[in-house]
Amino acid sequence: MKAPRTGTKGRNAASTGLNDDAAQQPSDPALTRKVGALHGLTAQQLRDEWRRLYRGQPPRLSRDLLIRSLAYRMQELTHGGLNKSTQRKLTSLTREMTVKGTVSVAADVHLKPGTRLMREWRGKTHLVIVLEDGFEFDGKNYPSLTRIAHLITGAHWSGPRFFGLKRKPRSSCDASAETTSFAGRETAAHG
Repeated sequence: MKAPRTGTKGRNAASTGLNDDAAQQPSDPALTRKVGALHGLTAQQLRDEWRRLYRGQPPRLSRDLLIRSLAYRMQELTHGGLNKSTQRKLTSLTREMTVKGTVSVAADVHLKPGTRLMREWRGKTHLVIVLEDGFEFDGKNYPSLTRIAHLITGAHWSGPRFFGLKRKPRSSCDASAETTSFAGRETAAHG
């Protein structure tokens, strides 16, 4: 398991699914040192650390995955874990995967006020801030992202797609193609 990331340019750092308090925590130097020290431990010491943190036997994982899982657990214990809605969603997706053998992710974009959307278009970076009742761009309020995308490009675009909130569906020959969406604190897309 990889620890969720937020605010990373060029990556979808949108929704962490962490408790709001956890997402707002400043970096903890002691935690950073502990996580960094994992790389210097032997395989046996990593397994011992797993037993201490998870209170169970370690699974057969590569050294890299073991370190990542331990780092995630340390962060989880320090800052809090996944919020209840994310836990429910993961349980639901796990059940769907078990029954159907596949998981579909529906377009379900929910942006919190204060979320910043960044898009580079023809060498210029454009910043949009999500408001309670719309979006702010260049000091003006707009009711939709599509209107802002049109102002930036001069052409009709799906606003959510332009800002990287929706991915293009896969080719029509893939019958299981679904639209994937992202939502949350900050996301970046490049054009």
